[in-house]
Amino acid sequence: MAEQENFLSELTGSFSSPCSENPTVAVMEAAYQHQNIPARYINCDVGKAQLQAAVAGAKAMGWRGFNCSIPNKQAIIEYIDELGTSAKVIGAVNCVIIRDGKLIGENTDGKGFVEALIEQIDINDKSLSLLGAGGAARAIAVESALAGAKSITIINRDKEKGQALADLIKDNTSADAHFVHWTPGISIAEDQDILVNATSVGLDDAEAMPEIDANSLRSALFVADVIPNPPQTRLLRLAEEKGCRTLNGLNMLVNQGALNLTYWFEVEADKAPMRKVLEDLFTG
Repeated sequence: MAEQENFLSELTGSFSSPCSENPTVAVMEAAYQHQNIPARYINCDVGKAQLQAAVAGAKAMGWRGFNCSIPNKQAIIEYIDELGTSAKVIGAVNCVIIRDGKLIGENTDGKGFVEALIEQIDINDKSLSLLGAGGAARAIAVESALAGAKSITIINRDKEKGQALADLIKDNTSADAHFVHWTPGISIAEDQDILVNATSVGLDDAEAMPEIDANSLRSALFVADVIPNPPQTRLLRLAEEKGCRTLNGLNMLVNQGALNLTYWFEVEADKAPMRKVLEDLFTG
C-alpha cells in the first residue's frame, strides 16, 4: 500500500506592523524547501492591539513559532511563559518557540548582528555608538558588549529609555556605557570605531536618513545598518562616499533565519540558500 500523502504544513511566521517589506518570509521558505522541511512562513500585519489575539490564534492552530518585529518585541513578553537568558537581559523578544502549548521567548537580533559584524571587523576593545534604544538596539548593545566591545554609547531621543539601556549594559556586562541625548544633526564622536543604526529609519525608504551630521562620518568609522530593505540605505551610501567600510542588514537577516530554523525545528541551517534568495531579491 502506498504511503499516504501528508498535506498538513507546519506553520511559522512574523507578527509586525508594517510587515509588507519584511523579506524574512523569502529567507525562511527558501530554507524550508532546501532542507525538505514541510513548513510555511507567513507575514502577518499585527500591532500591539492585535498581539494577544494573534498569539492565541497561533497556539490554537498549532504553529511551531513566530518572529516579532516592530512594534511587538517588548510587548510580546506579557504573553511569554519562559524567557531565554539573552532575552531576559535584553528585555525584548524577536523569536518565539511554541512547545507543548507554552511560549518560549528568545532574542536573535543581537546574535545575528554580532555574527555578521565580526566577519567584517574585530569588535574586541572597540568603541561603538548606537542609534536608538528600542528592541533591536537593546539586543545589539548587550551582545556587542558580551562579544568584547570596550564601550557602548547610546544615542536616543527618549532620555529615560536611553539611560536605562546604558545602565543595563553597565550592570550586566564588563563594557562601559553612557547615554547621549539625540538632537537633530548630532555628530558622532571622533573616538568611536563603529556606528550602528538600530532604528527603523530607512525601512522601505531609500532616501530616509537618521538625523546625524553626515560630516562626522570619518573614513576610519565602520558604519552598520540593521535595515534589510533596502539593503543600501542612505546612511550606508553616504558612509561609503566618505570612505567608510559598511555592513547592511542582509547578513544579520541570514543569521537570524538560521537561528529561527534551529529553534523551531531543532536542525542546523544551511545558510547558502538563505543568502542566495536575498542576493537575488536585492542585488540582482
